[in-house]
Amino acid sequence: MIERELLSSNSYRFSLTVCCLLGFASYVASYMRIPVVPLFAKELGADPVMVGLINSTFLLTTGICAFPLGMVADRYGRRPLIHAGLLLSLVTALLLAVSHFPWHLLLIYIFFGLGLAAIGPTLMAYVADISPSTHLGRSYGAYTLAIYSGMSLGPALGGLISQWLGFRLLFVASAALTGLITWLAWIFLPESGAASHPAAAPVSASSRQRLLRNRPLWGCWTVTLGGCFGLGMFITFAPLFLQAQHLQVGRIGLIFGLQAAVNALSRIPLGRLSDRLNRRWLLATAGFLTLSGALALFGLSRSFSQFLLTSGLLGFAMGLGFTPLGALIAEVVPTADRGLAMGGYNTCIYVGMMLSSALMGGIISRRGFGAGYLLAALVVALATGIFLLLIRERDSRK
Repeated sequence: MIERELLSSNSYRFSLTVCCLLGFASYVASYMRIPVVPLFAKELGADPVMVGLINSTFLLTTGICAFPLGMVADRYGRRPLIHAGLLLSLVTALLLAVSHFPWHLLLIYIFFGLGLAAIGPTLMAYVADISPSTHLGRSYGAYTLAIYSGMSLGPALGGLISQWLGFRLLFVASAALTGLITWLAWIFLPESGAASHPAAAPVSASSRQRLLRNRPLWGCWTVTLGGCFGLGMFITFAPLFLQAQHLQVGRIGLIFGLQAAVNALSRIPLGRLSDRLNRRWLLATAGFLTLSGALALFGLSRSFSQFLLTSGLLGFAMGLGFTPLGALIAEVVPTADRGLAMGGYNTCIYVGMMLSSALMGGIISRRGFGAGYLLAALVVALATGIFLLLIRERDSRK
């Protein structure tokens, strides 16, 4: 009855729309600077080692901080942490504009990662708070479509602005956009109902222990880690693999663009499908097993048409696996612990991609790209098997 009232009112649709627009705009503003900072660092005198250190520090900070900041959002509310993350993102953009040494960028990127860690998992928890349980899949489908669109548009926009105005004015533009987003969030983003009075009900130590013994949640985190290990393999090493197959830069861009487009556009219909099936874990399992197969096939591909087909399949698998997974995490934990759960989810995303980037280069150097993609596929399949074992316990209790 309560959920029917939620759906019949405009509050759910309005809050979801605000959350999607906020997620889209904040990721555009953040990702405007991400592909440009390595070039800016080189201009300031950074060598390749320093450039790698700057980016890895950002990924590591975001991954490590997402988990504790999720707990902060549970304790003190979603809205204050979102505002804090946006303000930190604004300040770091302004600091980038006045930087003069590579080590300045290293320090700034630590705080930039902290800001993004405050925004990402908190917004995901917010989406779960405002959504009826019957609409979690489509809500996450709409939200992930918004943020993936922001991640795609941001780098392109950042490249155009930096080419037109230069690096420093790009960072000023990013800060201005972030300031506008912060102001709009202050006006239009209400506190989610689940965290309106968080101080009145702090999470006890025993509650945290029960949460950490939540086997379905650990299953979700494990398959996220494995899936993002596979995604990191594609993002980091596909350009080198495709170049080794004598593909031109334009065709490499098309392969990446197809993967991103299929991934983003599949989110809403697959979110609706996960709501109708009622057993989201089945859809997630199918998605991650498909991801495993797509990675193996990508490593076996040799022609442009084969790479297009397998990258499209990989994008579809990402949507099929990750869309129901976000809704499933929201279902397997108490409402008051969603921030922590989403924080762990975001930590697994960044750590999975970082581990793949750090470890798979050596495998590729010794055994080749085909063996590297096959190994990544096996990691995803193994993580999916663990997920399946742990998540079935939830169904057995019903």
